Amino acid sequence: MPSNKSVSDAPIAQFRNCRILRDHTLHREDLWVRQGKVLNPEKLFFDEKGSADLQVDCHGLIIAPGFIDTQLNGGFGVDFSLESSDVKRGVLLVSKNILSHGVTSFCPTLVTSPSSVYHKVLPQISVRDGGPEGAGVLGVHLEGPYISREKKGAHPERCLRSFSERGFPDLLDTYGTLENVSIVTLAPEMERSKEVIKELVQRGICVSLGHSVANLSQAEDAVTHGASFITHLFNAMLPFHHRDPGIVGLLTSDQIPKGKTVYYGMIADGIHTNPAALRIAHRAHPKGLVLVTDAITAMGLGPGKHTLGQQEILIEGLNAYVAGTHTLAGSIATMDMCVRHFREATGCTVEEALEAASLHPAQVLGIEDHKGTLDFGADADFVLLDDSLNVKATYIAGKLVWEASARN
Repeated sequence: MPSNKSVSDAPIAQFRNCRILRDHTLHREDLWVRQGKVLNPEKLFFDEKGSADLQVDCHGLIIAPGFIDTQLNGGFGVDFSLESSDVKRGVLLVSKNILSHGVTSFCPTLVTSPSSVYHKVLPQISVRDGGPEGAGVLGVHLEGPYISREKKGAHPERCLRSFSERGFPDLLDTYGTLENVSIVTLAPEMERSKEVIKELVQRGICVSLGHSVANLSQAEDAVTHGASFITHLFNAMLPFHHRDPGIVGLLTSDQIPKGKTVYYGMIADGIHTNPAALRIAHRAHPKGLVLVTDAITAMGLGPGKHTLGQQEILIEGLNAYVAGTHTLAGSIATMDMCVRHFREATGCTVEEALEAASLHPAQVLGIEDHKGTLDFGADADFVLLDDSLNVKATYIAGKLVWEASARN
């Protein structure tokens, strides 16, 4: 009879005196981990007659799935869209520093850039698991250059592109590779966008609608062809209008294919979106809300001049502007800040705030079977938080990768 010795002999950790977010509810129970996975304690006790090798007292803290940031342009002095940068070192630096904010995996994001930037940068960013060296990389988010000139935001106009008559091959020429790409943001009103959306989705890439002047019908058409995400709702799109609500109307559209959920990113930093707009979106479609930071180079640094790809950015207080303008250019917010602000602004439950930063982004990427959840068998990526949702410790694969000092 084959032996299970290699599995059953692996050390078992028991996290006790905690409240675990599971099935949309905080439960007072222990979390059991072995070989980087969440264990079913019933099977452990009754089938294996096993017990814990290590016990961790969580002192009443909340255990939630690790946060997932699907739109992160850089931080701590690193800009992922800079051709001249040491990309691998930069990704590693950011991934290490975001552990203290509860982020266990993320999508490095490239803003609209010359084709040469994509050709140089993309081959240097690989999907990888997280660990003590930093948060895991879930694939790159390419935001542009196939976006609207009218709603370009901080994206440089000279680098914007439209699809040639070649369609999808044109996109391939621009990026050079789609290996390790997980999300592409584009404007669905562009000619030949439908065929491009279909081809991207067939390759397992999430298509997000953003930086766009699309009307509701065009947005619905894009969803029918496979788009499933909205890039920073309300920002860089037509404002809501009662006769044609545009992309925003997808939140309550009756034309969404049966069984499909449209998700939407929101930058809950207190600057990009008024609290009333956050409340409207959340109450209209709570299961689709995904918190993103859209953080740039200046995250973790002080005020002054920084970069976002080809643009110079000026930080004034908590605002990031394209230098010489009042155009917002990403944020300097961290994910834990966004979680706290979202909860305060909307009056949502703790569970809803935490799932908007974990379960929902995992669902966007189609990885909710092992990320963004603490269901049995899932990856043991989790964060310990107090009742005010301050991060106290971060774990990846059941191993402590960051812990607040005693003075925090």
